[in-house]
Amino acid sequence: MTTIPATPATSAMPSATPATPATPATFAVSAHPAHPVPSAIPASTPDRRRGVVPDAPGPAQRGTGPATRRAELGAFLRSRRERITPEAVGLPPGLRRRTPGLRREEVALLAGVGVTWYTWLEQGRPINASVQVLDAVSRTLGLDPAEREHLYRLADMPAVPESDTCVSLEPEVQVILDRLDPLPAGVYNGRYDLLAWNEAYASLFPNVADQPVATRNALWQIFVTRECCSMVVDRAGELPQMVATLRAGFGRHLGEPAWTGFVRDLSAASPEFARMWATHDVARPGNRLKLFHHSTVGQIRTTSTSMALASPPEARVVVYLPVDDESRERIAWIRAHPEAPAVAHTHPVTAEG
Repeated sequence: MTTIPATPATSAMPSATPATPATPATFAVSAHPAHPVPSAIPASTPDRRRGVVPDAPGPAQRGTGPATRRAELGAFLRSRRERITPEAVGLPPGLRRRTPGLRREEVALLAGVGVTWYTWLEQGRPINASVQVLDAVSRTLGLDPAEREHLYRLADMPAVPESDTCVSLEPEVQVILDRLDPLPAGVYNGRYDLLAWNEAYASLFPNVADQPVATRNALWQIFVTRECCSMVVDRAGELPQMVATLRAGFGRHLGEPAWTGFVRDLSAASPEFARMWATHDVARPGNRLKLFHHSTVGQIRTTSTSMALASPPEARVVVYLPVDDESRERIAWIRAHPEAPAVAHTHPVTAEG
């Protein structure tokens, strides 16, 4: 009888299928909860078996970066360019046009900007665009106010510059102001330019409503008017608040000529404004108790209520509500007697006020 030597269990007869080499531990993946996936997966190797790509941006990262905004800007400019025919801007149609609308070089020529610069802008390259250049492109492409605002947002401008010459209000705004009469009400923009008003406002504040467009500004009129001729009772409390509100708006219009010019000119005309401006205090528009002294009827106590309009940007309706019956009666009397002087006397306006 022949004795067969015993062999270890691991040396048993090989199976029909060759053994698969062991997978290195750093790449092993187990679906069983008792065998967690090792954490040493190289960062450069996406684990697509689990549906995870380590370098892929999450939902909060996608679609919000500068590259996405520049790509959207380029697509928007192309769409506006392609809707304008050469004939509409006085150019010959040409014989061979591969795309509808204007060519890039034609937009650049009409806007007065470099062809390479405009091409890069449409291509979404990281270049800077000034307010003046965007204004020129906007005019060339015939953008309406909503499109112009969209252009500035995509170009990462802090705000859409306001027109220095004409600000359009919806006709319904004036209807609302007139319906508020006998309550004084007016529409201001962010610089305190008076854009619209009702007759009650004109009767109470003729020093603002009767001014030409260039100086029809509540802040300007308050600061260039001497204290003895001012209707504002609490100047020490009211003026710093108004300047702080202007400063908050100024931060959204850095570098815009209309804003920088206004601050420069008012600082030169009023050292008092210049001192308050230098404090860098900021505030928001809101409801405030405001006291006015009318030379004919005496003191009028009101609460100013500010309500934002949808358009133009930063415009707001301010309504002056009398806080007592006496003030209400005095406003009604002024409304019925608009010829009554609001101040007892005036001084010529000078650079020193």
